[in-house]
Amino acid sequence: MADPQITWNFSAGPAKLPETVLQRAQRELLDFDGKGMSVMEISHRSDAFLNIITEAEARLRRLMEIPDNYKVLFLQGGAWMQFSMVPLNLSRTGFAQYIDSGSWSAKAAKEAAKFTTIETVASSKESNYTHLPALPEGWLNPTADYVHLTTNNTIYGTKWPFTPETSEIPLVADMSSNILSQPYQVEQFGLIYAGAQKNIGPSGVTIVIVREDLLGLAGPAVPQMLSYQTYAEKQSMFNTPPTFAIYLANLVFEWLEKQGGVEAMYQNNLLKASKLYDYLDQSEAFTPIVRKEDRSLMNVVFKMDSAEREKEFLQKAESEQFYFLKGHRSVGGLRASLYNAMTVEGVEALIDLMKEFE
Repeated sequence: MADPQITWNFSAGPAKLPETVLQRAQRELLDFDGKGMSVMEISHRSDAFLNIITEAEARLRRLMEIPDNYKVLFLQGGAWMQFSMVPLNLSRTGFAQYIDSGSWSAKAAKEAAKFTTIETVASSKESNYTHLPALPEGWLNPTADYVHLTTNNTIYGTKWPFTPETSEIPLVADMSSNILSQPYQVEQFGLIYAGAQKNIGPSGVTIVIVREDLLGLAGPAVPQMLSYQTYAEKQSMFNTPPTFAIYLANLVFEWLEKQGGVEAMYQNNLLKASKLYDYLDQSEAFTPIVRKEDRSLMNVVFKMDSAEREKEFLQKAESEQFYFLKGHRSVGGLRASLYNAMTVEGVEALIDLMKEFE
């Protein structure tokens, strides 16, 4: 039986945060930095908050080894806003290529098609995205303004095992569900964006990492609030930013550095995922859905032989305080999200629960 004092949160997002981060935020909630008030109550123009956002950027730059010729922006609107901002800011010839590996990449392409011409160069939709699409020979079009890729597919549990080579064409990556979970070479991308609510902090802030030569390309009809140049010029302070979300992101970045950085988290994530996949591969009750070479480290999707059995398992799980294991409504089944804050002990507890049920 589970420890009645422990709750295991396998939510796909908003997701589990490190306990020490929450404890510190709790301590500072009414008295931040000895000021007798919450960080939510101080001016975003104050020295106290400017220190927070400056620290957050510096820590993220260290964690991801972001080159000096890239800007780090703290925006709002989530990945959905980036689906529009990317084509509005990067379109020059009016043509872009999208790789369709899941519903979020499909939605990104659909939104971008309102502003530019889209070519879907590869898709695995026909198999309900249970694997990554193969990129055909000669797929890269040298006239494209950019190529868009979703590095990890939260709903379907797939992850790109490599970064496609796009030569001089900027590669744009939606890293919302696996940023900071494994090392990436930022210089391989023209632009990276990520909603915070998986590995960075609470929902409300969106990270954009953009190469400087891609700034200032937005046409005069693009609203100021949708131009990367606007935020780059004002250090993300054009309007009131999501101050509390940035404060918590800074605490998470600090926590990540104390854990040993992104490489240390990657090794821990490999361990967690391998434990769960190893169990699923030999289980007679639970079946993994994604082919081995495409499996996500962050979102493990699986199923049972009937919806009724899955319902029984979910009821047992919640009775023992294992939460948010139900698969996404569009695909059904079961899903366990193993973001950075999930511990090895949590994964082992889940496996014990599944063994008991089996």
